[in-house]
Amino acid sequence: MNIRRLTLTCFLSIFALSANAQIEQVKTIEQRIADRTFPSIFMAWAAADGLTELTREQNIAKHDLAFAGEHGLQLQWDRPHVGLADGFNPDSINNACAMRRELQRLNPNQIVLMEIRYRDAWSGFLPEGHEWWKRDEDGKRVVGWEEGGFFLLDFSNPDYRAHVAKQAKAALDTGAVDGVMLDWWDEDDDRLALIQTIREAIGEDALILVNANDRKSPMTAPYINGYFMECWRSETPKDWQRIAETLRWAEANLREPRINCVETWYETSRQDLHRMRATTCMALTLSNGYALFSDPNDLPTGDHKHDWYSFWDKRLGRPVADGAIHAAGWAQREFEHGAAVYNPMGNEKVEIRFNETRTRLSTGETGTAFFVNGLDGDLFLKRYVAPVMVPLREIR
Repeated sequence: MNIRRLTLTCFLSIFALSANAQIEQVKTIEQRIADRTFPSIFMAWAAADGLTELTREQNIAKHDLAFAGEHGLQLQWDRPHVGLADGFNPDSINNACAMRRELQRLNPNQIVLMEIRYRDAWSGFLPEGHEWWKRDEDGKRVVGWEEGGFFLLDFSNPDYRAHVAKQAKAALDTGAVDGVMLDWWDEDDDRLALIQTIREAIGEDALILVNANDRKSPMTAPYINGYFMECWRSETPKDWQRIAETLRWAEANLREPRINCVETWYETSRQDLHRMRATTCMALTLSNGYALFSDPNDLPTGDHKHDWYSFWDKRLGRPVADGAIHAAGWAQREFEHGAAVYNPMGNEKVEIRFNETRTRLSTGETGTAFFVNGLDGDLFLKRYVAPVMVPLREIR
């Protein structure tokens, strides 16, 4: 089955929704990644806050890459104990395919992934006595994520790894997603065996995104298309240097097509705009990836909640050159309609010069010379470029 196009399952579900439905052939994954314009923002489970004038689909479609659990994609596993399921409720597949078709209509270049649990889960994920729970010396289940009340799963068990791979294939077979996302990623023999089993099950074309934080994973790199870099450490210049080095490594060493996603958290509020710009411009200058600036996980509200910033509305077009890192440590990259500049934490203020008049997006000032502080970034447009947003005609 070619997962680059809607599967027969989705075709049938769409026809079920409307006898006169016209099936649109979607682009390949490679085409969608290449055709998107920048900045490119991703969604990690949570859609953007504050966009009350948009439908949920319009909100999600503003992100060029989105991943979520099954419920966020309108899917429902076919067993009460989700950890034992190997397929989805047929009605939910219809709903998921309809949602995906709408997302494709709104953003033809979007990538959609589904999280597959393998490391930990809530108490009812499996029967309490099931062998796939990881247990301590006293036979008790081991807490895996205290905040969520989750228990560890025993992915050292080959039978469980095979079942996780079966679930990943079931998600791809719906036609509603382009690949899977695996959380809590690190380097060990069990994860290597797991990702090899998953890759074999879902095929060469499907995407795999893993949450490696700011770590490199050379052992499992051949099977991974991208890192979800959930960068919870971003308080020091060394932190930002490590993030940048891991991002550059991932761009050079992970499997193609690559979908690296960089997320940092605010320090004082969502109005830490210099941090938002720094994160966005680091992704723009050091990668062809996606960016996100969101709430810290230790807040009582849901994780990865975020605003949508006008800075993210697409104005740059596509890149026309690779990013260049200057001797002073700042980076610059030219796009069709302007340049992105990133100056990391710990750097002095730098002067940026152009041979033509540019407009600085954050302030609206125009000129040929500008200063960018450390832990900041900005976009310098060749001329005013109207942001690319959901057309008004799409808003219901």
